[in-house]
Amino acid sequence: MAFYLVGDIQGCNASFGQLLAEIDFSASRDTLYVLGDLVNRGPDSVGTLRRLMSLGHSAHCVLGNHDLHLLAVAHGVRPAGQRDTLAQVIAAPDAPALLDWLRQQPLALSAHGILMVHAGVLPSWSAEQTLALAEEVRGVLRSPQCGAFLHAMYGNTPDHWRDDLQGAERLRVVVNALTRLRFCSAQGVMEFDSKEGAGAAPEGFMPWFDVPGRRTAQDTVAFGHWSTLGWLGRTDVIGLDTGCVWGGCLTALRLGHNGTAHERIQIQCPQAQKP
Repeated sequence: MAFYLVGDIQGCNASFGQLLAEIDFSASRDTLYVLGDLVNRGPDSVGTLRRLMSLGHSAHCVLGNHDLHLLAVAHGVRPAGQRDTLAQVIAAPDAPALLDWLRQQPLALSAHGILMVHAGVLPSWSAEQTLALAEEVRGVLRSPQCGAFLHAMYGNTPDHWRDDLQGAERLRVVVNALTRLRFCSAQGVMEFDSKEGAGAAPEGFMPWFDVPGRRTAQDTVAFGHWSTLGWLGRTDVIGLDTGCVWGGCLTALRLGHNGTAHERIQIQCPQAQKP
């Protein structure tokens, strides 16, 4: 029995299959935790979703910004972008089942002593609050209000958390933090324009995981989303987006039984999309 974290797949289904073969993954024995951005930009988003669905309860996924974007495009909220590779999912004969499976997935998970999100956690949030807020979004995605939520999901404001936020603004901050965050200020103000590595923070901002007094500093947080950051293996944070869709690697991290002993497995990916 083995437990694995996997970084952003982004529709690179062939590479995902190679990684599963490399780790000798067995759905009857092992468990996989995928850190969001399951789809988009890669060549086979529909195959990726079908493969994950076929793994049943042995695969657990959090949603990333590209996954939410697929749901929005499918609901007619946004047109597909020029570089999107989502049309194959929407046109697939099993699209209703694929999209319904996708919107059942959470935005945060906790297992084996690790808090798992796609992008980041605001410094004022504890692990427990993060999971509770993620569940609020999941509840709306699963409900008849899903379409209305997706219409209100886009936007960069509010740019920080307040406990008195309600409605669309509250959910938008949660989505932006969990699926888009890279840099924020010491006060938890989020910055969304910069996509460079951790050493290129805009003035007044820093990587979310370096904010002094971050409430999850005593937890281990695993995330993806940040390909220019690449692999990050600290005791408190694990970054697993190693840029598969950009011609980098797809990374799996095998967890020890106590969540502390790790083995990293990587395969080189042939895709070379332009960022």
